[in-house]
Amino acid sequence: MKSIYSFIFKTLGWSSSMKEKLEPKCVICVAPHTSNWDFVIGMLFCKSIGGKPHFLIKKSWFFFPVKYLLKAIGGFPVNRKKKTSLTEQMAEEFEKRTYFQLAIAPEGTRKKNPVWKSGFYYIAWKAQVPIALAYLDYAKKIIGIIENFIPSGDVQGDIEKIKQLYKNISGKHPAQFAV
Repeated sequence: MKSIYSFIFKTLGWSSSMKEKLEPKCVICVAPHTSNWDFVIGMLFCKSIGGKPHFLIKKSWFFFPVKYLLKAIGGFPVNRKKKTSLTEQMAEEFEKRTYFQLAIAPEGTRKKNPVWKSGFYYIAWKAQVPIALAYLDYAKKIIGIIENFIPSGDVQGDIEKIKQLYKNISGKHPAQFAV
């Protein structure tokens, strides 16, 4: 299957730049997120390198027959009614599994948002896993991993460092990306 994903990825004119490997357990910080195409390109790339990314989606989307498709492509149901926090729920998933890659767009929207959500950071911190800094540069048609960032506990300082690593990357709609 990897070769099929790789063929489609390359046929669309994309290439990859892997400065770091994708760890078996990690939170994948995906930016910039300015288009729904980010999901498609990102999944093709990740699958082409043997990754098995998961992504968060409301549990209410897991109904017959949609739930089978969502599970097959890595959807992970989030139970908002559960008393534990999302950070706790995800940390438990990391603890239970030997392989878990969770992709999150920290902007939280496809619109311009210079204030990134910190959930990706807290999940990685709590689960004690690295944050794979993944990017999609539409101007160059390159996708890859900048680095595997180890959270220090200084949330604001670390997020500012992370944002600066994305400053020269162009999303599909560049005006909608802000660091």
